[in-house]
Amino acid sequence: MEIIAKKEEMYAATDAVRRAGGRVVFVPTMGFLHEGHLALMHEAMRHGDFLVVSIFVNPTQFGPNEDLEKYPKNLEGDLKMCESAGCGAVYTPTAKSMYGKGFETYVSLSDLPNHLCGLSRPGHFRGVATVVTKLFNTVRPHAAIFGEKDFQQLAVIRRMVKDLDFFIEIVGLPTVREPDGLAKSSRNSYLGADDRKKSLILYETLCETADAVAKGGRDAGLLISRATDKILAAGGTEIDYVAISDPETLEDMFTVDRPAVMALAVKLGNTRLIDNMMLLP
Repeated sequence: MEIIAKKEEMYAATDAVRRAGGRVVFVPTMGFLHEGHLALMHEAMRHGDFLVVSIFVNPTQFGPNEDLEKYPKNLEGDLKMCESAGCGAVYTPTAKSMYGKGFETYVSLSDLPNHLCGLSRPGHFRGVATVVTKLFNTVRPHAAIFGEKDFQQLAVIRRMVKDLDFFIEIVGLPTVREPDGLAKSSRNSYLGADDRKKSLILYETLCETADAVAKGGRDAGLLISRATDKILAAGGTEIDYVAISDPETLEDMFTVDRPAVMALAVKLGNTRLIDNMMLLP
């Protein structure tokens, strides 16, 4: 397994694989890897034979009062996990190499960021789209794997890839969860014991809503109201949003008369958690 920091070397490594007829697969991450990332790597190996994992905490997707400086890191553990998954190369660029002096070109989407997380995190998806574009241009994968936990991010990347003619297959992998249902996330490490217990309310709320829809519930406003009440009743929770949206456009839905996604973002203490679940009428 190669550990590569320079973009020119990363480009050359995958170029050699391509020239030899190999298929490059890519899992972009911000490090502090967990079983969810491992599942992405295993899925990636089903789509190609040379796996690249990037580890880069991207500063342009963090707001001024977010957790860039304290974002958890464990490079040694990350590299061991990548090696165990059969990774061919780990790409570890620096912020300086990604955003050098005079950098001023960003990738922005017109509409998808104007929903869900984008409402409270202005500029976040511009940062995501820009860094993923840069990584795609350097790694040049045939396929890239993303988790469905970050549902809006996946929608943004799918749209960007389609609109900008990236010839890359985008694969979404269902959310990997803890045994009690909490979606695996690097930010779970921030949770204290009390907030960790309260965090279960997210999954419970999603499951109850999905069950209500399966049994005939169609009024999105009523479903959202019930979900909001349940989360607030847990105590110590601050809701960013609870929404029922079209899975492709992320527009609000008022009647769940076709497949929809319930997405939510909730703050427990200083930790912001997101989760989602498909609703199938």
